[in-house]
Amino acid sequence: MYFRILALLFVFFTGYSSVLAQVPGLQFGIKGGTNITKIVDKSFQDEFRYGYHLGAFAVLKISKDVQLQPEVLFNQYNTRTSSSFKDDVANPDNLKNVTLNYLSIPVLLNITPSKLFSFQVGPQFGQLINRDNNLVANGKNAFREGDFSMLGGLQINIGNIKINGRYIIGLSDISELPEQNNWKNQGFQLSLGYRIL
Repeated sequence: MYFRILALLFVFFTGYSSVLAQVPGLQFGIKGGTNITKIVDKSFQDEFRYGYHLGAFAVLKISKDVQLQPEVLFNQYNTRTSSSFKDDVANPDNLKNVTLNYLSIPVLLNITPSKLFSFQVGPQFGQLINRDNNLVANGKNAFREGDFSMLGGLQINIGNIKINGRYIIGLSDISELPEQNNWKNQGFQLSLGYRIL
């Protein structure tokens, strides 16, 4: 399923690359990298775990020092439940590892005081496309389908190469379970991008 989504995104962006090239001040590229994330709550271990992300980005020049950078990413977040997680709300045999796969759309504002680097800030909207079904309560999935986060970070620009470091802080509760504390995604994202157009 993941590869179908990535293939559709690739075809979409590749198919419109010639059109995008005609828009002045518009750039297009691909990117990928690692996610270092955790879910903040006593039900989960307070440690970061590794996942990955792949996708595409566009950069629209607003002024000399300001750009808008929307992205479409496949994001994988991994975490591990703690020993305090209640066995009565989940399958006790499968409580250790949790994987959440999101189709994420960050919309970032780039402040570029120098050609070498840009400060980035903006929201990220996420749609859960493959939830971990090991955590279920009364036939319900444990995780909500949507996630809303804020991102902030730094991008280094070396020719067509983009190197990103970002901090992700979740603002929405991703738990569907009753009587649970708020579950929020948190972590870091390191990526390498390449501008095609």
